[in-house]
Amino acid sequence: MRDLVLAAVDAAMLAGARYADARVVDSRQESVSVTDGRVEAVESGESLGLGVRVIADGSWGFASTSEASTEAASRIGLEAVKLARAASLVSGAPVELSPVETYDAMWSGPCEIDPFGVPLEDKIALLLEADRIMRAEPAVKLTKAHLGFYREHKFFASSEGSCIEQRHTESGGGLVAHAIGNGEMLTRSYPNSHGGNWLQGGYEVITAFDLPAHASRVAEEAAALLTAAPCPSGKTNLIIDDSQLALQVHESIGHPAELDRVLGDEAAFAGTSFLSLNDLDRLRYGSRLVNVTADSTVPGSLGSFAFDDEGVPAQRDHIVREGLLTGFLTSRESARLIGRTSNGCMRADGWNRIPLVRMTTVSLEPGTWSIDELIADTDDGLYVETNKSWSIDDKRLNFQFACEIGWEIKNGELGRIVKSPNYTGITPEFWNSCDAVCSRDHWQVWGLPNCGKGEPLQVAHVAHGASPARFRDVRTGVGR
Repeated sequence: MRDLVLAAVDAAMLAGARYADARVVDSRQESVSVTDGRVEAVESGESLGLGVRVIADGSWGFASTSEASTEAASRIGLEAVKLARAASLVSGAPVELSPVETYDAMWSGPCEIDPFGVPLEDKIALLLEADRIMRAEPAVKLTKAHLGFYREHKFFASSEGSCIEQRHTESGGGLVAHAIGNGEMLTRSYPNSHGGNWLQGGYEVITAFDLPAHASRVAEEAAALLTAAPCPSGKTNLIIDDSQLALQVHESIGHPAELDRVLGDEAAFAGTSFLSLNDLDRLRYGSRLVNVTADSTVPGSLGSFAFDDEGVPAQRDHIVREGLLTGFLTSRESARLIGRTSNGCMRADGWNRIPLVRMTTVSLEPGTWSIDELIADTDDGLYVETNKSWSIDDKRLNFQFACEIGWEIKNGELGRIVKSPNYTGITPEFWNSCDAVCSRDHWQVWGLPNCGKGEPLQVAHVAHGASPARFRDVRTGVGR
């Protein structure tokens, strides 16, 4: 790997590039799924290739190859320079990068049990057992259980002198029970919806999830939703669980804080941002209890690493501090425009994609409340768990979220179950209504392995930490 990236960088610099970096990425993935007591799919794949990014004549150029030879590496180094020079004929201001120190480093993420070494039969047996338990509930008519694993070995080198090797493994999975009756299909998931939960680590992650132990509860709650009350309409005090709040952070803070969106450089696949450069250190994004960090050093998070794909070291940076917008997610290029250095948010989806500004572990920092204290302190309201669906506009300003399940809160106690609870809001108004956040004891990191951005589409593995929080006077249900 080292020979390949150095050959590509050397060739690009000899061809006249002002800057060059190269990445070799060797990845492996596996997924196993079970539906209604039958194995639905077993999939696996591997990928290996090299990508080279250069600045020549003031413009970016990028080229890649799946051929793992020094000759091919040299060839695409030259090709990237040619593309940069072609781009310079129509580009704007010359590309300038904020400074970064050089590093010669090696990093490995956590992994106690190699998931690719666990027999396939054991993985299938685990899923079938959890699936069997869910199907024991008569009202549950459709069940799904799945596992997934990903491993990546990456080598980076730059013309500034950095040589960085990184390895990490990811594991994830979950359960879904669909109850059908009265003309409805209602769903409960564990440990999260939309693919379950994902963490860095080996098969020990799956063991800790203990899917069979939660299968009965998931099925029973899905069945209970069939006779549950509809979500009340109007304004209420809303307590949101940590998994749903993680997605709320992702959509209404993480994406709009990506500086390439703010600058208009990313506007095709998933929109721009309601934020502007003038909002930095001025906009009251939320109440003083809202503290949001981008932290790529959180152990076991999908958004953690030692260096991003520009060779910038992992770090912890505040995006919102005591409710005030204090930062953006940046690259070396975009950080210069706000007078800062990069906070290490550039990552690419494999060897054949150019890095984009992506979320790391963007988290709502914990507060001081316990969940029991928070519910007891709420005279009238709604507690909701687990995302069901979401919609947010291209600028990440107006949103609507629906959850799988909720409970009414009356006189400080949880009451009857509510099916398909939903809420709407406007991003700054919503975050400014936050008046309580639960403590570190309730704080959990939730991995999202499928965040889409860019054209051609790139899928990033990101994560968000959150604990339950309360928001005052939030509109729920179907209002007029």
